[in-house]
Amino acid sequence: MRNIFTIIAFAYAITSFGQDFNAHVAEAKSSYSSGDLENTRFKLERALQELDIIIGKEILKQLPTQLGSLKFNEADDNVTSGSGMGTGLFVHRSYGVEMNTGRIDVINNSPLIASLNAMLSIPFVGNSGDGTQKVIKVQGYKAVMNKNANEQTGKVGYTIQIPVNNTLYTVEMDETSESEIQSIANSIPIAKITQMAN
Repeated sequence: MRNIFTIIAFAYAITSFGQDFNAHVAEAKSSYSSGDLENTRFKLERALQELDIIIGKEILKQLPTQLGSLKFNEADDNVTSGSGMGTGLFVHRSYGVEMNTGRIDVINNSPLIASLNAMLSIPFVGNSGDGTQKVIKVQGYKAVMNKNANEQTGKVGYTIQIPVNNTLYTVEMDETSESEIQSIANSIPIAKITQMAN
């Protein structure tokens, strides 16, 4: 238990966190000192959730403000934390309006990572015969790219999913080309964000 407090104290010393984080850590220390381990765990989980939110906001700063010609919707930026509940950090940014939209999601501890990694380890499974799904590389990482055809408009979009360690990146655009979506995925600072998210 002392190691957890040491890590939290170290993180606090390096960066100035929000009031809620500090309050949860103080309450956890107090509960631990009085022998209330159940409340100690609860308060530490709350502190980790606050830490995820702070990290998520820093990740949002790393994401592009445009996907091709689509501008980001600042009001839709979203960061949530599932720390203590078996899931992790979720960061979402949307772009564009109505029928021409895009999004970037960064999900830590995503349940999809295991199935994507299994698919990527067997190339013939990841590549469909009709070309709607294929394995590509983004910044040296294997990824799955899916072609999404809109039957109503006839327009084509793409989704790229990039599993890196325990973080999943999803880049999606409704109206784009293979080369444009791959260029966008390659412009995201994946290594830096992964370091922050882990």
